[in-house]
Amino acid sequence: MSAFHSLSVHSTRIEARDTLVVRFAVPDDLREVFHFTQGQYLTLRAQIENEEVRRSYSICSAVQDGTLEVAIKKISEGLFSNWAAQHLRAGVKLDVMPPMGKFFTPLATENKKHYLAFCAGSGITPIFSIIKTTLLTEPQSRLTLVYGNRASSTMIFRTALSDLKDQYMDRFNFINVMTREQQDAELFNGRINAEKCQSLCQHWINLNDIDQTFICGPEQMTEEVASTLVKLGLDKSKIKTELFGTQTSTKTRRTESVRAHSDTHCEVTVVLDGRQFTFSMEKDKQSVLEAGLSQGLDLRYSCKGGVCSTCRCKVTEGKVDMDMNYALEDYEIARGFVLSCQSFPATNTLTIDFDQEN
Repeated sequence: MSAFHSLSVHSTRIEARDTLVVRFAVPDDLREVFHFTQGQYLTLRAQIENEEVRRSYSICSAVQDGTLEVAIKKISEGLFSNWAAQHLRAGVKLDVMPPMGKFFTPLATENKKHYLAFCAGSGITPIFSIIKTTLLTEPQSRLTLVYGNRASSTMIFRTALSDLKDQYMDRFNFINVMTREQQDAELFNGRINAEKCQSLCQHWINLNDIDQTFICGPEQMTEEVASTLVKLGLDKSKIKTELFGTQTSTKTRRTESVRAHSDTHCEVTVVLDGRQFTFSMEKDKQSVLEAGLSQGLDLRYSCKGGVCSTCRCKVTEGKVDMDMNYALEDYEIARGFVLSCQSFPATNTLTIDFDQEN
């Protein structure tokens, strides 16, 4: 899972004004490696201005499409997104890590469920994959999407979502919320926040009928919607969230607990691709990920800010302090999984395993 593979770009197309959809050509011998579940993402790697740059982008294809596509939204100061807009064309090769992420729930043909999704801007990307895949997999299930944008012209997958609504009129409910484009009903104007979520649940959404909710977007929107749904009575276990960036600086914040340990060094053993590597590191200077990378280990990572789960691993001996976590579920933490980019040794010996998935 930690290895990158060189994939050629099959084709690209422009979605909305600032989003590039990239389709990869997956050779037959890598079909199984790049088989994905709806809601997962790919980590891409490129050399940009003599620097290795990694970014994670959600897959926007349906599982049934037989294609592998990601949507890359151009950000004004985004190093990778601007490079991609200028350089990614059919035939260009890019290093791609196999699909990862747990922003999904298992599907079954016999299910009769009602799924709810809130997203804003590029947060639609994994949601789009979830919607298409679910509609095709579960013919008796329904979906309700609340999608926030500035205006209809900035909506990613606008035409495709409208087509899905027409195709699945009785199963797909699509609610647009706009901040700069006035709509007839005041309920659909403004931002998706706690107040808007509460109003929508009072007038349009029956939470007693919801089996699973997906929320994807900026940190504030995601947290406000999730907390509001819980306050309105939706069980926390029925909510899955994924962030597209955080308001917190990606520069790691340190806790004070490590400083209380008298021994400032830790002997770390890393299990990676069936092999063991051991090195010594200072507990309070670097994260386990940074220390491993400085030792020359090819550890998987992407955001380094605790947002994605690319650097997810399991602590099998010792303890760590994990500063930030926007990616792991409570049950994963309970089983010993951590984000290595945010983990600092809290014991004199530590073993972390990148090969364990469950």
